[in-house]
Amino acid sequence: QVHFEESGGGLVQPGESLRISCSVSIPDFDRNFMGWFRQAPGKQRELVASISSGNSGRTSYPDSVKGRFTISRDNAKKTVYLQMNSLKSEDTAVYYCNFPTRPTDWGQGTQVTVSS
Repeated sequence: QVHFEESGGGLVQPGESLRISCSVSIPDFDRNFMGWFRQAPGKQRELVASISSGNSGRTSYPDSVKGRFTISRDNAKKTVYLQMNSLKSEDTAVYYCNFPTRPTDWGQGTQVTVSS
């Protein structure tokens, strides 16, 4: 069983930045393609960032967050990060990390609220 522990969410104003983190309890973390998802009230969960396995650092983002969000990983710490800049009210959601192509065992997520 995989355990994802997300943290770092909070309340910020539009235009501000926030970095969230996710620790992952698997022995071969560095071999896994990782991603961040979010789910806003009344909406389906969506993938907002992904990063390749190992140290190649290849990333992918949908147009809605491209240029504002940056995903990164620290394989030694088994942690994946999401730096979010220029936050908008529509970024308000619960954010989760998981495997982009085969999500499993969802964690509790971390709430990000963007509001003035």
